[in-house]
Amino acid sequence: MTRLLGTYYILLKRFGEQNWWPADSEFEVVIGAILTQSTSWKNVEKAIRNLKKKDVLNPEALYKIDVKNLSGLIRPAGYHNAKARKLKEFINYLHKNYEGNLSLMFQVPAENLRNELLSIWGIGPETADSIMLYAAGKPVFVVDAYTKRIFSRHGFVDGDIDYYGLKDFSEKNLPKDARVLNEFHALLVRLGKEHCRKTKPVCIGCPLEKQCKNKKTKISRKK
Repeated sequence: MTRLLGTYYILLKRFGEQNWWPADSEFEVVIGAILTQSTSWKNVEKAIRNLKKKDVLNPEALYKIDVKNLSGLIRPAGYHNAKARKLKEFINYLHKNYEGNLSLMFQVPAENLRNELLSIWGIGPETADSIMLYAAGKPVFVVDAYTKRIFSRHGFVDGDIDYYGLKDFSEKNLPKDARVLNEFHALLVRLGKEHCRKTKPVCIGCPLEKQCKNKKTKISRKK
């Protein structure tokens, strides 16, 4: 067992299963992954509720809706004009290449699917990997700010590692199991929010306190 996988089991024992990504369908996961760029999940939930109220949270309805009306519905998620365009770009690609069928798109092998997603305007590496893992069920690891912060503070990687370096390290040291990769990422987000914060980390009670190799960050002993 690698040290990284051992860390996964430590976090799982402490926090339990996170049941992430919260959504009623794979399509909702995709929409959420695009909307969550540069905003909190709480704001994304508001935008998704608006889409559901108008009964447009499906490929056909989002394909037909005017971009201006779409922008208004997703306003709570921030950057609503840009995100409306991003959603339309994805939907247009889905209709042009897969007749609006998300399941058909997800039958594409992981490497090819990732390249396709990255070719769509507005979808970057983190969003593409989130869609692949949480919606398509592909065994890829999602890298975000929490991952980089926690892994560097606990001595897994250097703090200047880039997205692909961290992704490669993680996937080499974890099983190619979408369920494990899904759960581990969610557990890291939980740890990052409750303990391994960007400023004033809370180390007392952290399940990884003994592993922490960070010497420069000022440690807070109080919540």
